[in-house]
This record gives sequence, C-alpha cells and structure tokens, in this order.
Amino acid sequence: MHIAELWHREGDRIRCELCPNACLIADGNEGICGVRHNGSGTLFALTYGLLSSIVADPVEKKPVFHYHPGTRVLSLGSVGCSMRCGHCQNWSISRAKPQVSGEFHPLAARDVVELARKDRCPGVAFTYNEPVIWAEYVRDVARACHDEGLFTIMVTNGYITTAGLDLLGPYIDVWRVDVKGASDETYRSLCHVSSADPVMGGAERALHHWGMHVEVVTNIVPTVNDSDEELQAIAEWIAGSLGRDTPWHVTRFMPYLEYSHLPPTPSETLHRARKIGADAGLHFVYVGNYDEPGAEDTVCPSCGAVAVRRSGYTILKQETRNGSCVQCDTPLNIIE
Repeated sequence: MHIAELWHREGDRIRCELCPNACLIADGNEGICGVRHNGSGTLFALTYGLLSSIVADPVEKKPVFHYHPGTRVLSLGSVGCSMRCGHCQNWSISRAKPQVSGEFHPLAARDVVELARKDRCPGVAFTYNEPVIWAEYVRDVARACHDEGLFTIMVTNGYITTAGLDLLGPYIDVWRVDVKGASDETYRSLCHVSSADPVMGGAERALHHWGMHVEVVTNIVPTVNDSDEELQAIAEWIAGSLGRDTPWHVTRFMPYLEYSHLPPTPSETLHRARKIGADAGLHFVYVGNYDEPGAEDTVCPSCGAVAVRRSGYTILKQETRNGSCVQCDTPLNIIE
C-alpha cells in the first residue's frame, strides 16, 4: 500500500484533506471514496497504481473539444468516487471497493509513458472513475508525462480542496470538469455532497492560478437541474468566471440507477440550454449524447465559419491556424 498525502491525525482518527468531504476516518476504515484507508494511524491510498480501465480514446470522447482536437489519449481509470451520483453511468467502478483480484491491472507511473507512446497517444487522461481520490498516482503519472512531453487531462467532478488541487496543479494541462448544477440543493440531491462551491472555485483556480485549459460539462437531468434559473446560473458563471470562450458541453441524460424513472432529456431542453448559454455570451456551447448535425461543430463567433466539423468522436473538417479561424483570424481558444 502507498502512503497517502494531505491528512492529519485527530485523536485516534485521521482527517483526510484531499476533498471537501473531509472524512474523519477510524482505524481500519476508509473514507466516503472507499480508497483512502486508515491503517493504524497512517492514511494509505489503496488504489495507487491499480487500474480498472486502460483504453486509447479520442480526446473528443472526454469530451474535450478545444485541446489537441483529433488526437487520441491513453485513458486510465481505477475505482471509487467522492460523490454518489444517482445517475452515474460508471457506477460499476465508481461504487466498487478496492480489493486484490484479477480485475485490476497494476501499472507503474513510469510505464504509463511507454504505453502511451506504444499506442501513439500524445496525452494521458485520468477518467472513468473520479481521479481526484487517486491524487498521488495521478500526480506521479502526470509528472512523468510532462517529463516526456505528453499532455495530461483530468476528467473530474471537481470536488477537491485547494491543497488537493495544488498537489496536481503543476502537472495537469486540462481540467475537464462536471458542473452538475449551480445550487447546493442540486448537489445535495443529485450527488450527495453539501455544496457546489468547491467545484466552481476549483475550476476557477485551475484556470487562473495554474493556467489549465478548462472545459465544462453539464448533464441535464429532467426535473433536477433543467430549470432556466439553474442553467442560466451555470452559463453566467462560466462566462463571468472562466471566460466566454470556455466550452460548455450540455449533454443528454439517460435513465439510470436511482433516476431510472425519469425520461431522457428532451431535445427541446437541450436546445433551450444551448440558447441560454449563447444569451449569456458563451461562444462555444455543444450538445452531447444526442445525434444532431452541427450540434458539436465549432463555429467562429466572429464570421460564422465552421472551423471544426464533428460527427460523434470524428473530426470531419478542421480549418484552424494556431487555434484561430482561418477565415478571419479570430482566436477560438483551441490548443493545437
């Protein structure tokens, strides 16, 4: 087992300082995430180097649209999560507990770079389950990637303390964060955590302090986070705190787990969310998990030219130069 970082003792228990759950963990137990374990007064990261998933994916699948579009990334996942979202599509690993079994694939941090090179991936993504709870391994892998010229992506729920973010900050290039709502009420009902503030504050710090490229995803769940007020609050926060060129992916919910009684997100709601984003001044609002021509294209906000045309995870056309529109030279916040 790997000794964890960011914790302190409180009597005979350990207080974890990695995420805002701030778990107070008794000896022999784990925190809410299920992977940070108090072993006789020392906190251990149980899943360090243990992978449940290793896949070479299109970067668009994350979804990340404005960072090295058209490339593939080596995507790594483990088990556990700091939230318990009632609609989680990856529940089989996010709610799994670490155990010694053939289901895990041990992979040393130094070997990730070699595997990425072998699979012709210029970058590595930490994804599938919540990578924040895997912070020590993510940091070590990401540092090795940077040493060898590979970029790194966090696909995260963003529920992290400032200390946790600063542990990762020097080594992460992209903060692809889920913003599941704008209110504490939504986060309590949908994710079973107390507040939206750490998610939004973390995204702002990732961008402004650490210089990461940030993209936001909101999975729109009918009757939960689909009101005009909530979507407008998210859009206005993105525009005001992250910038109008920040991509916002509004994605279709599909019935699952505790929310299997709800219908899929209606197309009208997705279109309404896209308009709300545009009205808030956002230049790049994408519709995901829904097949509609043009809904995932990057359109220049100045001249209206289609700079990047997409179909699913495939780029059909890209007409950019150094991240700008080739027609009018408007910067599109694309890192090539």
